[in-house]
Amino acid sequence: MPLPKLIVILGPTACGKSGLGVALAKKYGGEIVSADSRQVYRGLDLGTGKITIEEMEGVPHHLLDVADPGEAFSVARFQPMAYEAIDGTLARNALPFLVGGTGLYVRSVSEGYVFHEAPPDLALREELEGLPIETLRDRLTAQGVALDEDCFHNRPRLVRLLEKALHGEDPHAEAERKPRYEVLTLGISYPRETVCQRIDQRLIARLEAGMVEEVAALREKGVSDKFLEGLGLEYRYILHYLTGAIPSEEALVEELGRAIKRFAKRQVSWFKKDKDVHWLDMDGEPTEEASQLIEDFLST
Repeated sequence: MPLPKLIVILGPTACGKSGLGVALAKKYGGEIVSADSRQVYRGLDLGTGKITIEEMEGVPHHLLDVADPGEAFSVARFQPMAYEAIDGTLARNALPFLVGGTGLYVRSVSEGYVFHEAPPDLALREELEGLPIETLRDRLTAQGVALDEDCFHNRPRLVRLLEKALHGEDPHAEAERKPRYEVLTLGISYPRETVCQRIDQRLIARLEAGMVEEVAALREKGVSDKFLEGLGLEYRYILHYLTGAIPSEEALVEELGRAIKRFAKRQVSWFKKDKDVHWLDMDGEPTEEASQLIEDFLST
């Protein structure tokens, strides 16, 4: 039996994945499954660049707002939820689109990773969870473990990687794969200079829309600083601003802007490893190009 078909749209932050996903889903009667490790959390909206109801334009979206801030969430939890959402979309005779920038989440579904996680060492995990995120990175580097963009600011994943390394396991051992779908992967990217300009513009817009106030409200509701720190990027830097470690809004914009640009560069490096990605010509007509690729894919 042929595998059901899935469209993946990936790329670095601030490149317009959500907008392209909506345009294509509307054209082909599709539904969107988000593959973003932070947009799963309720209340993390401006800081994650989460699509709004208006921007969805009536297209069903899945795996947004499915966990409470502070709740543990991992790729092993994401994958079965994504499978359920994709299979439900297919059952409704709609075309599923997996859209997002978290590379590990995307690949876990598109390549069908099979997880065989060993039981956690709870005593060691408690010890590691008390360490600063920089210390976790340093200890992993000392163990010879390379850090990709999906775990650099992800405290739970750093803890799990270090736990496995200290037990003599290979944290990045090649995962067993059992693909569930035939996949067409579309990539969005721009030249580095353009990406940086888009990041700067989006950062200012989100700050003006109340991104600092969003983080302050999360803290008032009891979301821990440790959780916000572990989210990285916007939440980490705004937390530092609110606690006085970053002295001014001007310094916040400068430091956070640099951090997001570094993150986008790591994302591009991660995605470029995948030779099956069809990178769209963003200087041309990317929606038309994507449409032609989808039509060819669906006709085979």
